[in-house]
Amino acid sequence: MGSVRTGNRLPTVGDRLPPLEIEITRTLIVAGAIASRDYQDVHHDAELARQKGSPDIFMNILTTNGLVGRYITDHFGPTAVLRKVAIRLGAPNYPGDTMVLTGTVDELDGETATVRVVGDNGIGRHVTGTVTVTVPTGGAR
Repeated sequence: MGSVRTGNRLPTVGDRLPPLEIEITRTLIVAGAIASRDYQDVHHDAELARQKGSPDIFMNILTTNGLVGRYITDHFGPTAVLRKVAIRLGAPNYPGDTMVLTGTVDELDGETATVRVVGDNGIGRHVTGTVTVTVPTGGAR
């Protein structure tokens, strides 16, 4: 078994992270697109998104990637270092919905854990993937 700490105990393979509910607001979608310099109109202009076949603007993958990373670092703490984030998108995140992220520890290797993450919204599975995270036992590196 590994030595990655969650709170005051060592995790084990199969441990489930507590769910994180994220309200999908129009502001979150647009701010995430601007912050990641993704100026595609489907992420900020509802009328143009509808003209392209979408019912509304929708979240970009970079915002989802950041939210998945936040989910992991919030759980493992301030010394956690994301080593790899590999995600795949499914159902879009539209304004007015809620995405619920959940995670399960799949592997442990010393100070490094691999966590399987999924995020569901009202229309289905928005994101699936894995995150590799290192939590130094001697503090941040």
